[in-house]
Amino acid sequence: MHKKMIENHKHSATAIANPNIAFIKYWGNRDHNLRLPENGSLSMNLDGLETRTTVTFSNQLTGDSLQLNESDVTGDRINRVASFLDRIRDLAGITSYAQIESATNFPIGAGIASSASGFASLALAASKAAGLDLNEKELSALARRGSGSASRSVPAGFVEWLPGSGDDDSYAISIAGPEHWGLVDCVAIVSAGHKPTGSAQGHQLAGSSPLQAARVADAPRRLDICRQAVLEKDFPALAEIAELDSNIMHSVMMTSRPAILYWDPSTVEVMACVQEWRSQGLQ
Repeated sequence: MHKKMIENHKHSATAIANPNIAFIKYWGNRDHNLRLPENGSLSMNLDGLETRTTVTFSNQLTGDSLQLNESDVTGDRINRVASFLDRIRDLAGITSYAQIESATNFPIGAGIASSASGFASLALAASKAAGLDLNEKELSALARRGSGSASRSVPAGFVEWLPGSGDDDSYAISIAGPEHWGLVDCVAIVSAGHKPTGSAQGHQLAGSSPLQAARVADAPRRLDICRQAVLEKDFPALAEIAELDSNIMHSVMMTSRPAILYWDPSTVEVMACVQEWRSQGLQ
């Protein structure tokens, strides 16, 4: 598994998970409560970036608490985590509340899938602390309930999230290990601040775009091209389909109601540079 267990004491455990970058994107749910996606997706886990999470269940606590990068989390964000922990408490047959301490070594809410590594590490640490011993498939499905893309941060390397038909068969699998292809993700930070609209809210707006149905209908074709490109280590083919998929997703965002615009002026500048470099022969 890509996630790592660091410690496991009775009622307490620490885990590390990496974020992932999607080549074929997840955008829009057919079931928001279960976070069942409208289409499959394919990603690469990012070594070097990580979330470390410690979960401690205790009968002395009067509620769930979360410290993220040494700041207390309140409001809707702690409610989302508490709801996720309820799922684990149900599976483990316990009622204790949890104290969670989580830290990242990269900006959160800025487009580097912090919720993916966050809920993947939370799923492993909390399930272990609650006395559960879940396999990779079960962990991936569990992590999905907190954040859809978290399902892809459970298996190692290059990962495909199978949309499935329900809660049990919507999970991610590794299609190639991290040693398969030495790709490097170059992250250009155009803004370190939080996205104005969180991904969870964006998923709920996807269906309001007239372009979403076409995007979803064509997703299996793009997935096939991307999967083959990864397995054959064909970078030009991968770059072309990943760029197309990203632009289609952002087109859905821009035509949602209300519209979502994640691009800054500097984002467009970077995209123009990429096109220029490619025209000069740099893949």
